[in-house]
Amino acid sequence: MSTWGGSVTAQTTVDRPFFSQLLRERSWGFHQRAESAGFMQALMDGEIDRAGYALMVAQHLAIYEALETVERELYTSDVAKPFLTDKLHRVPSLRADLAALVGPERVRTLPLLPATLRYTVRIREMSGWAGGFVAHHYTRYLGDLSGGLAIGKVVARVYGLTDAGVSFYRFDQIEKPKPFKDEYRAHLDAAPWEPDEQERVIAEVLNAYQLNTDVFTDLAEAVGLGGGR
Repeated sequence: MSTWGGSVTAQTTVDRPFFSQLLRERSWGFHQRAESAGFMQALMDGEIDRAGYALMVAQHLAIYEALETVERELYTSDVAKPFLTDKLHRVPSLRADLAALVGPERVRTLPLLPATLRYTVRIREMSGWAGGFVAHHYTRYLGDLSGGLAIGKVVARVYGLTDAGVSFYRFDQIEKPKPFKDEYRAHLDAAPWEPDEQERVIAEVLNAYQLNTDVFTDLAEAVGLGGGR
């Protein structure tokens, strides 16, 4: 489905770092803010019941359905295609997790929070801008392959879950996440973006992090956790 496994030639200049490095440096503060959201900390501390966890999974399902729908629309895009691979898809796992948590008949009954709706609308708008889609793709999936793997282990232990309920956090088709992430970053470095387009992509990554943080804020409020907004 993509150029995964092939050679990638990075685009850089003498006075400008590799784009993946620039992107990581510029987004680090936003990444830390999203990672330290009160809802996530409470979840990993076991302070939120399974219903609250299921509500989070429902939000994630809506977000990834939007992302993977836009992916199909951009399949022929020269900009987006290098990043596309079925190995990253999360929708099947999220549907299975939610069905295990609340029952198959209730998968579509959990509410979508206002921040989630804003997030999904923004993702769907990226069908007209491949660079913006890559920004959201990068923010979600590389985060999943980094901190998400550790989060999954904690959530499984805290809530007594095995495969069903936490399969979202496992990437069975990616044996070694680090080489995969290294290749993904090489695709970022090879993307044919001029500096002004790189700035637009970085801005959208920061927007994606903020949208994600807003979802956790809404989740905290929905489950009655103190310190919402």
